[in-house]
Amino acid sequence: MSRLVAYLVRFAVILIGYLVASLAASAFLNVLFLASLGYTPDQAHPTATASLYFSIPFVALFVAYFAFMPAAVAILAAEILGRRDWLFYAIAGGVVAAAFLGFVRQSADADFAITDTSAILAVIGSGMVGGIFYWLAAGRWAGSWRESEPISPGPSGS
Repeated sequence: MSRLVAYLVRFAVILIGYLVASLAASAFLNVLFLASLGYTPDQAHPTATASLYFSIPFVALFVAYFAFMPAAVAILAAEILGRRDWLFYAIAGGVVAAAFLGFVRQSADADFAITDTSAILAVIGSGMVGGIFYWLAAGRWAGSWRESEPISPGPSGS
């Protein structure tokens, strides 16, 4: 029974980590977008900061949707291998973003394709930021479900 609880807790931590990673990647994309338009913190208008409260969670929904399958593979690999270092998650986040870009390039909709080099680098960078934030929220304990072996009682011959 305790093994089942350990699995459920780990699954919940993974979901929370994925939510945190999606929000972080979305925030990074929003900040890069505002910076590309020439906004600086000194020029920030109250409506620009208020719009971030809506746009970051909204874009995070798209980030989470489009990155789900490649991220699930990366998370599963990290759990099985027990990887707990931040660099693995940063690189995995970049690979997940690159996989998303590859899927977009293969899609039939030419309007959805990302061809600008700075936009491609922004997406890969946001994947790396998402990977680091996943590590902060959940990746530092990857593979911990395997360590929660029940302690067997010692020999009862006293």
